[in-house]
Amino acid sequence: MSNQDPNWWRQAAVYQIYPRSFADNNNDGLGDLPGVTSRIPYLKELGVDAIWLSPFYPSALADGGYDVDDYRNVDPRLGSLADFDAMMTAAHGAGINVIVDIVPNHSSNRHVWFQDALRSQPGSPERARYHFVDGAGENGELPPSDWQSHFGGPAWTRVTADMADGTAIAGQWYLHLFASEQPDWNWDNPEVREDFLTTLRFWCDRGVDGFRVDVAHALAKDMSKPLRSKPELEIKVDDGSDPLFDRDDVHEIFAQWRTVLNEYDPPRTAVAEAWVPFPDRQSLYARPTGLGQAFNFDLLLAHFDAAEFHSTIAKCLSEAAASGASSTWVFSNHDVVRHASRYGLPDGFTIEDQEAWLLSNGTTPPIDPVRGLRRARAATLVMLALPGCAYMYQGEELGLFEVAELPAEVLQDPMWARTGNKQKGRDGCRVPLPWTVEGPTFGFNDGTASTWLPQPGWFGQHAVGRQSGAAGSTLELYRSALAARRSLQSQEALEWLGTDADVAAGVLHFARPNGWQVVANFSSQELPMPAKSEGAVVVLSSAALPPAGLEPDSVLAAGTVLPAETTVWLAPAR
Repeated sequence: MSNQDPNWWRQAAVYQIYPRSFADNNNDGLGDLPGVTSRIPYLKELGVDAIWLSPFYPSALADGGYDVDDYRNVDPRLGSLADFDAMMTAAHGAGINVIVDIVPNHSSNRHVWFQDALRSQPGSPERARYHFVDGAGENGELPPSDWQSHFGGPAWTRVTADMADGTAIAGQWYLHLFASEQPDWNWDNPEVREDFLTTLRFWCDRGVDGFRVDVAHALAKDMSKPLRSKPELEIKVDDGSDPLFDRDDVHEIFAQWRTVLNEYDPPRTAVAEAWVPFPDRQSLYARPTGLGQAFNFDLLLAHFDAAEFHSTIAKCLSEAAASGASSTWVFSNHDVVRHASRYGLPDGFTIEDQEAWLLSNGTTPPIDPVRGLRRARAATLVMLALPGCAYMYQGEELGLFEVAELPAEVLQDPMWARTGNKQKGRDGCRVPLPWTVEGPTFGFNDGTASTWLPQPGWFGQHAVGRQSGAAGSTLELYRSALAARRSLQSQEALEWLGTDADVAAGVLHFARPNGWQVVANFSSQELPMPAKSEGAVVVLSSAALPPAGLEPDSVLAAGTVLPAETTVWLAPAR
């Protein structure tokens, strides 16, 4: 194991890898585990504490790997268990912990247990592992409820049964909150619970340091008749009584998981992906008796605005303190438009607006890439200076933008078809990474096979080979920030230095326990540095500071200005 400190996760810098889009070692167009292993030196130089691997399990890729055929194996297109072990050895040898995705809400429809269920009769033990329900209507021809899938269309699919005479008749319906290829597990079933405990131990025994728990808030469901009407699958109440999400029962499941995770030394960590809008409810997932940490997406959803960032940060830190966990910070992941693009769109753009923007192939409105990247760099320096755990998504250290121009014929996300081409989906943030400036696949592989999603021509401008060692590049900014960040993490504390008037003017100003200060200008005009920063030494800045030559290790003099949409880290005068 790379780190024996049981609290390593509390203020870690975690780098999310989408394996199919990271690096292709066997040159088939799909990223793989040996590809990850080959880039461990890059990740060590970047300065991350841990990597989080999105699913690498056998899968038909109906939902990018989140439709799992076998929870205790590796997709042969991505490698083998031996390749996984080699990657673990390399990561731990570089001092990097490994977190793996676990997908407990649903399996693939190719999972052996679901195939057993299809071959079994209604009411059988095999069907009891999933949610099979008789349909409504005179002959069961209607879905059991009006529940809708997150990917569009009904959350129910009807199965057929083969009769002795060779005919087929329509049968029961099964529940899937996502694609029809992703049937939901029945977590009231003890076999399901025990099998997932076996899976946790399987990966812990291979040295995994923690788990990211997909859709953690949806496992427990109220399937009692009559099924309650719920036209949209989203949480409406905050008392634990919602039929599908954030039910009190779910914490019994995670208490069992915590018992298993604590069997290991040090205890394995876990973080919940739980889109729960009620702070008191979300904190339950982060309790030490539960998973221990939960993603907080508030900063991801915040606009580039000083007041919004200030209130969000204060709220998240307060919630983390109440739960006993550390806060989590994230701007981009495999499910959202990359934040360099979001920040380049007009102010006030909503998630719904972004959907329309994607459908226009990123043309309406056109983004301002210079402003978007400038804001993304400034926001990143704010995030990396905060107490808590920072989650980064592959490619953001290169300043990558969303590939919004993907043509319809190459789209893989099930959202596209299931919404009747009304939502383009998440493929634009999953395009394989550019490693070299030139070449047919920009170094993702040797160029003999096309990438599984096409890379745009402009990717070469952001390639690792172009940015590595280049002063002022986004990659070098991340490397410098992650190296300096280790000095900020001695204690989980933050002191606000700015006034309400400063925030209203667009300035965030806070200090960490080691005396470092962080000043961020969210406004569109340059502003004077706060008086409290005079005499401090520049550690790092997201953009060049005037006057020319005011570089790291320079001392701030009175009257120094902070450029628009820029963040600077300052250390006490020596």
